[in-house]
Amino acid sequence: MTASTDHLTEMLRGLRLDGVDYSRCQMAAPWGVAFPATHEAYFHFVSRGSCWLKTQAGEWLELHDGDAVLLPRGGGHVLASSPEVVPSPPRDCRVREFYGNVFDVEGGGSGRHMLIFTGRMSFNVDADHPLLRLMPELMRMSDFIANEPGIPHLLEAMGQEVAMDRVGAGGILARLADVLAATIIRAWVESGCGTSKGWVAAARCPQIGKVLAAVHAHPETDWTVESLAELMGASRSGFAQRFAEVVGETPARYVAQVRMHQARQWLARDKLRIAVVAQRLGYESEASFSRAFKRITGTAPSQVRATGEAPPAAMFAPSAQAAE
Repeated sequence: MTASTDHLTEMLRGLRLDGVDYSRCQMAAPWGVAFPATHEAYFHFVSRGSCWLKTQAGEWLELHDGDAVLLPRGGGHVLASSPEVVPSPPRDCRVREFYGNVFDVEGGGSGRHMLIFTGRMSFNVDADHPLLRLMPELMRMSDFIANEPGIPHLLEAMGQEVAMDRVGAGGILARLADVLAATIIRAWVESGCGTSKGWVAAARCPQIGKVLAAVHAHPETDWTVESLAELMGASRSGFAQRFAEVVGETPARYVAQVRMHQARQWLARDKLRIAVVAQRLGYESEASFSRAFKRITGTAPSQVRATGEAPPAAMFAPSAQAAE
């Protein structure tokens, strides 16, 4: 493992997927389901048969037996037996709850059957994280399978769990989906993320990557241009120029964004008091922190703490028909 890979690993260490809801969908043609845009990541695995996926940009992609896709930013999309089918909301399907967040879903007509495992997961960071901003709308497993030999085994294990329908299969499928989604993201990162520019390129740079890793690992530190330049082993002016060239913004601006991203996590997720967050980040007063937070995020910290992140409704909520 190279030093640049180590730096990137450190920055991704805290990026996790948390299960929200999972569904085993047995669909018969003709069928079509429109998935709305959401803050969570969508995941689909075609266990048996084939279907079509319409992206947010309007492009149709055919998914085959064994295909898996991840939509990391939760873009609205359609799954259908063919592009000609008019889609309906997920709640129009017939739903039976296994337990907790795991559902058995049936829908469509009386034609060709297929089985698709689908889920919606949340990242433990918000959409402003540099890595999430860089991710494409859709990641297809087949794009990375050559460099990630574990993916076929994960898909095979998921298929076996679905076929055997054993006790606890829902929970095991949920965990396998988490691992598969994380593996797809790792393969995307290691393949260069589709570009040699931007944040990932900066993270891979041995000098700048060391600085980024330190900032992300310790956002509460009172980082200055001088201290970061010393960490990189460069002069103040040389560091500032190199950082701006590689990252695309000034060191001060980047540090401020990372610090406020951490503050947002403490406020929305952990419900810490604003005064506590201000103290953790080294601000002299709650008022000065609040001004800085609103300047960077566009939102007052009191609003973020009050609203937080509302838990999403289940993707396939039991319909009235299912409840009868």
